[in-house]
Amino acid sequence: MALPSTFDVARPTDGARIGYAAGAFDLFHVGHLNILKHAKSQCDYLIAGVVSDEMLRLTKGITPVVPLSERLEIVRHISFVDEARAEVVPDKLDTWRDVGFHRFFKGDDWRGTEKGRRLEDEFAAVGVEVVYFPYTMSTSSTALRRALDAITAGTPVGTSAAREG
Repeated sequence: MALPSTFDVARPTDGARIGYAAGAFDLFHVGHLNILKHAKSQCDYLIAGVVSDEMLRLTKGITPVVPLSERLEIVRHISFVDEARAEVVPDKLDTWRDVGFHRFFKGDDWRGTEKGRRLEDEFAAVGVEVVYFPYTMSTSSTALRRALDAITAGTPVGTSAAREG
């Protein structure tokens, strides 16, 4: 079944600041909620780009636990999110050309890195501000994925073997 890349939503046309926060939003947790909440506080209209299964395999080498259609459904029902759309291209500038946003929100693990500086330069050239937010250290999709892997493998989650995985 073909999946819409976005849902029919009336975007503001009155000069409102449009923000874009991209993520896998797989195994949705409080860190995801925090980034969306912080992003909404920095713009008038927030678009959440939910990275497609194909893009996650291509760019991160992972297959999401929760399929794209379900991740879109979850994210579009978060009160901070005005619009949810599937992110289906790897280049953020291509996404900007398609979506049209003023602020791009990213985790602060990119701040000061080569990738982060390149992203800032590319977006600055088209008038987009990159805004970094701190990651929620108490939980992560990677930690949740490891716990699921340990459970699936039959290793008790609290053991050192599960933590080292």
